[in-house]
Amino acid sequence: MKVKLAPGIGIAKSAIDGKGCFAARFFPARRKIAEYAGERISTSEAVQRAARRAKHRMCAVDENWSIDGSRGGNGTHYINHSCEPNSFMMITHSHILFMALRDIHPGEEITIDYVQTYHSDRKRCRCGAPSCRATINKSAT
Repeated sequence: MKVKLAPGIGIAKSAIDGKGCFAARFFPARRKIAEYAGERISTSEAVQRAARRAKHRMCAVDENWSIDGSRGGNGTHYINHSCEPNSFMMITHSHILFMALRDIHPGEEITIDYVQTYHSDRKRCRCGAPSCRATINKSAT
């Protein structure tokens, strides 16, 4: 099944992990890159799916709902974690938006700091950034 990509992004092999989401055009700082797309599911369903999958493509919208980008996604579900990201997520009116943290140039991999995920706190980070904290989830310390 072919994924219909959000405008301005492409999918390619990532040096961080598997496939990644890359800028196909210039994204100025603080501007929208794309909206996260996929199947809207309950948080309890997201927890159940996470238990059955090694890779999670789900983002929480709030305490009740999540979006599973692996079903009906638009390529944004390939945005990898980095401890030194170039974008951030903003949730507004039950929509998850990816915004440029700084100018992002064509060919750059788009990354975010996942902060907290459905992954175990032991899930290792592979971003390779100088300030890498070694785990995907940010500790509560």
